[in-house]
Amino acid sequence: MLGQRLKSLRLGRRLSLRELAELTGTSASFISQLERGLTGASTASLNQMASALGVSVAMLFEDSAAGQRGVLLRSERPSLPPSDGCRKMLLSRPPLSDMEVYVGEFEIGGSTGPALYTHGDAHEMLVVLRGIVEVSIGDVRHVLEEGDSIEYATSTAHRSENIGSGRAEVMWIIAPPTSVRAELDQYRAWKPLAAR
Repeated sequence: MLGQRLKSLRLGRRLSLRELAELTGTSASFISQLERGLTGASTASLNQMASALGVSVAMLFEDSAAGQRGVLLRSERPSLPPSDGCRKMLLSRPPLSDMEVYVGEFEIGGSTGPALYTHGDAHEMLVVLRGIVEVSIGDVRHVLEEGDSIEYATSTAHRSENIGSGRAEVMWIIAPPTSVRAELDQYRAWKPLAAR
């Protein structure tokens, strides 16, 4: 469960609810409710929490992936709590170091959150599987239909919203996972020190 994993990661890093709230720009009560499964979080909030904890969003679900490696049944997909009319589910199993793959199901008018957000510095592709989705990249808006795709840097502010008259479904592919990029950058920064 997401809440249990989030709490485990927070406690493992010896962070109080208040300290994690300060790092993520949220409130301690919000994080407490999320850990207890009483509320959902936007994609942006989960990205902020994962970043503050030094993991990818996918790793928030590490313990919930079950079954044979390489096979992930729809019924076993780790899922973020629905928020803003969007449910995001992990299709790739951690620790897949090359990429993260998610599918998102949007209710009519559902979105990834009220504001544009960023997460790390990786390459992201969004593919519309069903419906009509408006993807905002910075100040530019793109209307995409079934089969259309768009690519962008995760460091560029972006947001997705279902603007169609029915449900929409998209797939996100992120390479490398934003936490893996951060770990690689951190390793590269430390490597010269060890060589001295």
